[in-house]
Amino acid sequence: MPIYEFKCEKCGNVFEELKERTFEIKEVKCPRCGEQKARKLFSSFAASSKSKEEKVSTSASSCCSGGFCGCN
Repeated sequence: MPIYEFKCEKCGNVFEELKERTFEIKEVKCPRCGEQKARKLFSSFAASSKSKEEKVSTSASSCCSGGFCGCN
């Protein structure tokens, strides 16, 4: 189930909702003020990387395939 991020048009609250179907996006209520005028925000993919000072491992680790999940 995808997680969508919304911003309430009335109070400015930013919140997340799990929605199974895309038509449910129109039926979002702000958890802070109860207003049903919430705008879906563009959410970028979240990823983390190591800083340049840290050694980056290119070998596969035991916790994920490929070694790209960030765990060592």
